[in-house]
Amino acid sequence: MSAVAIQPYAILDDEECEQRILAAKEKLGDRLVILGHHYQRDEVFQHSDFTGDSLKLSRAAAESKAEFIVFCGVHFMAEVADILSRPDQVSVIPDMAAGCSMADMANLAKVEKAWAELSSVIEPDECVTPVTYINSAADLKAFCGSHGGIVCTSTNARNVLEWSFEQREKILFFPDQHLGRNTAASMGLAMDEMVVWDYDREMGGLTVEQIKKAKMILWKGFCSVHQMFTPEQIDNFKEKYPETKIISHPESSYEVCQKSDYVGSTEYIINTIRDAEPDTRWLVATELNLVNRLKDQFAAEGKKVHFMSPTVCMCSTMFRIDPQHLAWTLENLVDGHVVNQISVPEDVATNARLALDRMLEVSP
Repeated sequence: MSAVAIQPYAILDDEECEQRILAAKEKLGDRLVILGHHYQRDEVFQHSDFTGDSLKLSRAAAESKAEFIVFCGVHFMAEVADILSRPDQVSVIPDMAAGCSMADMANLAKVEKAWAELSSVIEPDECVTPVTYINSAADLKAFCGSHGGIVCTSTNARNVLEWSFEQREKILFFPDQHLGRNTAASMGLAMDEMVVWDYDREMGGLTVEQIKKAKMILWKGFCSVHQMFTPEQIDNFKEKYPETKIISHPESSYEVCQKSDYVGSTEYIINTIRDAEPDTRWLVATELNLVNRLKDQFAAEGKKVHFMSPTVCMCSTMFRIDPQHLAWTLENLVDGHVVNQISVPEDVATNARLALDRMLEVSP
């Protein structure tokens, strides 16, 4: 019998989906592990066996006994899970349309074109370390692996940049310019040592002199959620609540991070607010689902957690993972059908794993 189609699940309400998800989880037992990224909606997040950021989740799944890894996140996360998992494990994403707009801003063709254009000015394989944020496709991780480069997360970006500068004098950082800029600035690099590579323009829109002088070549990419936050939002909020502590994810702009009391990854944001004194007020620059979860989680301690943007701003691609898709995925697994498997070709996985291993070696 073939796999059940997704269409009938679209009319199920969330409550029925919840019961069917729980039943399927019970039937699959320890053959299944569900991974839930922090930005997932609560209706899905509640079914996670592990929660966290993408790398933490992939490593937890690889260490589990599970045969099926169902990643409630976005496409590149399921790729990392497949790369790091054992050969007997299968990585699945409930909705193939759950991508990442930032990751899409840097594809292999564009990066290879940039590398070739840089070759007309400098010798990139001798003086440029390519660094890709983990929020990128597997083939870009493989590109970095094969060119002496490395992967980073928002947690270990500083360690990765320090290692990268030890290898070569320049860094090409993609796809998120803000994480690269904020991290490099915190290490003491001057703004005139960083340039932005516009992948839609010849030579990135840069002159020969700019390329030769630059220490950081930042890809013109960004997160659509984190670009919504502005310094004015901080100023306006602090006029009303001057005691507020500002905490931001480093995918936010340099100007926002400079006005923040704390800057760090999703795990860092969670831990900082968790460990804070009771009755404190926080303005948070990161995804809405996570902020709302923190607001509810710490309300009993008198902690007031606010979303920085006055406009609703959630990760729309992450939001594609809904209870209906999760129920469909699990019930097909119960029936012996794997749907939406993510399988990275072995040649790509080998080089991507090399870049990931370099990252793990230099991470704290």
